[in-house]
Amino acid sequence: MSERWTPDGWRAKPVQQMPQYPDAKALADVEAQLATFPPLVFAGEARNLKKALARVARGEAFLLQGGDCAESFAEHGANNIRDFFRVFLQMAVVLTYAGALPVVKVGRIAGQFAKPRSSPTEKANGIELPSYRGDIVNDIAFTAEARTPDPQRQLMAYRQSAATLNLLRAFATGGYANLASVHQWMLGFLKDSPQSRRYKELADRISEALNFMRACGLDLEAHPELRATDFYTSHEALLLGYEQAFTRVDSTTGDWYATSGHMIWIGDRTRQLDHAHIEYFRGIKNPIGLKCGPSLKPDELIKLADVLNPDNEPGRLTLITRFGHEKAGEHLPGMVRAIQREGRSVVWSCDPMHGNTITSSTGYKTRPFDRILSEVKTFFSVHAAEGTHAGGVHLEMTGQDVTECIGGARAISHEDLSDRYHTVCDPRLNAEQSIDIAFLIAELLKQERASKAEPMPAAAGL
Repeated sequence: MSERWTPDGWRAKPVQQMPQYPDAKALADVEAQLATFPPLVFAGEARNLKKALARVARGEAFLLQGGDCAESFAEHGANNIRDFFRVFLQMAVVLTYAGALPVVKVGRIAGQFAKPRSSPTEKANGIELPSYRGDIVNDIAFTAEARTPDPQRQLMAYRQSAATLNLLRAFATGGYANLASVHQWMLGFLKDSPQSRRYKELADRISEALNFMRACGLDLEAHPELRATDFYTSHEALLLGYEQAFTRVDSTTGDWYATSGHMIWIGDRTRQLDHAHIEYFRGIKNPIGLKCGPSLKPDELIKLADVLNPDNEPGRLTLITRFGHEKAGEHLPGMVRAIQREGRSVVWSCDPMHGNTITSSTGYKTRPFDRILSEVKTFFSVHAAEGTHAGGVHLEMTGQDVTECIGGARAISHEDLSDRYHTVCDPRLNAEQSIDIAFLIAELLKQERASKAEPMPAAAGL
């Protein structure tokens, strides 16, 4: 690849998964307008996330990344954002306490609007229309007008992202994330959950530890890490025109950063080495993710790492594996060995959602909880066998009481899916299932920690 990089260089490359807008001038006008808007995030924040992810790459922290499959204009509201953040805090505290590792918190939020699709069109009742590609592109309603890509929707996506970020920053630093509030994070509809007792016991232990520290004379208010948290945003950077509009030069370093989110990732459908998405991503300095599916060969992965992280910078590249529970054991070891052999510094993260989607007997797209958990367990066992760090998970989840994935502690059935199936795209773990999987991952982290613990030295003379 050419050494010289510009934010618009991707336009000279072949591109996948980009919608066809009927009015090129209207699209260009919107992109020009977006380029004048304030950034959503700052370069310094992206650098802080990269440092945190470097700790994950070294095995010193764990990445929790999750959120909506695709954010919705219609469901945007303070309560939904608060409930998501609350569940995320609960999951993080479960993982931190049980895993004895700092948790890097990255939401699929404040920008996760665009969705790749397996087909550019879909049919219903004999009518063929463009596929729904997320609210930033078109509308879910099955009409010709609704499905026509509309660039004005990018302006709405920006405004919603800005409002979401504003509230998230307030929650993260304004007292809501105070560890002393650990009991108050339990959502009302989870009070009768099979997981509520386990969470309450953990919250009690944390409160006892805080009370002990106070009794010892420690001023907990003087420790900001107990009163606030670092929370970052991420999304799949599918609409490269939108991303280009928010690609800005950092005044302190002179480097280019994507300011649409702290971390952005490349999807499994858009990772072609000589295509537009790779060309765009190679020039920005943000921490980035790369989705790795079963069709990606280990030697291709190394070539992509060469282009995306040529300086082998820790925390720069997160490999998000998404194979499906039956294929993870077959494909993951070869990738891990290739990365190890080449001495690459990466964060390994498991996306157990996208390879485990099925159509239920009642016609709904769903994901069985046991298959999700099975892929996570395989992810941990492979890394244990290879001597590497199972660094994180990447989940599609919500703080709402939905019925979209079957199974879990409350055993949602195929027949239950119709009760509260609200997703506009892929099925998400509900709040209860999200906490459920956090406890299960915490046990896996405990096992990883125990296996790496050095044996006690023998006593002298024995």
